[in-house]
Amino acid sequence: MNIPSRLSLAVAVMACLPGAFAQQQEVRYAPRPIGFYNIENLFDTIDGPNDDAEFLPGSAKQWTSERYHRKLQHMARVIGEMGTEILPDGVVCLGLAEVENGGVVADLVATPPLNKRGYRFVHHDGPDRRGVDVAFLYNPAYFTLLHNRTYTLQDPADTAFRTRDVLVVSGLMDGDTVSILVNHWPSRRGGEKRSLPKRILAAELGRHIIDSLLARNADARILYMGDLNDDPVDPAVRKFLNTTGDKELATGKKLYNPMYDLYRKGIGTLAWRDSWNLFDQIILSPGAVSGKGGTLKYYGVRVFNPAYLRQAEGNFEGYGFRTFVGDQYIGGYSDHFPVYVILVKEVK
Repeated sequence: MNIPSRLSLAVAVMACLPGAFAQQQEVRYAPRPIGFYNIENLFDTIDGPNDDAEFLPGSAKQWTSERYHRKLQHMARVIGEMGTEILPDGVVCLGLAEVENGGVVADLVATPPLNKRGYRFVHHDGPDRRGVDVAFLYNPAYFTLLHNRTYTLQDPADTAFRTRDVLVVSGLMDGDTVSILVNHWPSRRGGEKRSLPKRILAAELGRHIIDSLLARNADARILYMGDLNDDPVDPAVRKFLNTTGDKELATGKKLYNPMYDLYRKGIGTLAWRDSWNLFDQIILSPGAVSGKGGTLKYYGVRVFNPAYLRQAEGNFEGYGFRTFVGDQYIGGYSDHFPVYVILVKEVK
């Protein structure tokens, strides 16, 4: 379900009290927005051990300190506004894709307005040749980090294959243990069908991790998020990750993908050749949907796409307003729109 701009989290219910007529009582919920954002090539200006020549001051892109800091300010603005219409503190947790290293993540959380929230982060250097990794931000006022680790995606048929690691983070939120898997699946380079086996491998790895978590607790709160380079209806997501767009069918090992209905309505997170894709997804375990065995449960989902994140004119009007088109600097944000889901807990 797509959440309106102003969200009421108070629901009236009927309660039968002994010796009295049925009375209307108000059940209140506290929202916990949790998001994901592919921030498109957040590189510093320092020549590192990875293949970062494209983002150096002397490159064709002329990636200077001024442009880097403007990028940080833009990303901090977006993250700072996500979810604030339902929680003044905004997103309590956020997965990121396309960060070069831990240094750029540290710079990001130190950039206003994020610096006032005290975000902490988790990052591990991965094997991707360009050096882009995933990372995880969290507000310690809402999320207590317990542990984290990464899983490397390998292809037995292609030993030279390198891509982003899967970052798995677990922590406490409102008394529940929440596990979040941050992903950036292999791209469609070479064509969708030709590259599909790589994304199937990514889905199988994700499925293995999720099954391990569910084996310990069938009602575990698990959020599988990332830029999957596939839509909710594509086979790697639907079949191999084992997802459904129907909440009623999200039982056992079947995961609920709230992006499915958005995709069917034509809502996307990035545009390519005059068509929209919804590659950026957050998928939930049955326990996170139903609320069984814990405190938190799913309420809704949003694609965050205010006007300033969209190209205002020209051939790409409405597309994501990105930082570069080729090597031409246009000073935008990202080619992807961020997404977030809302978990809620009952406030008594």
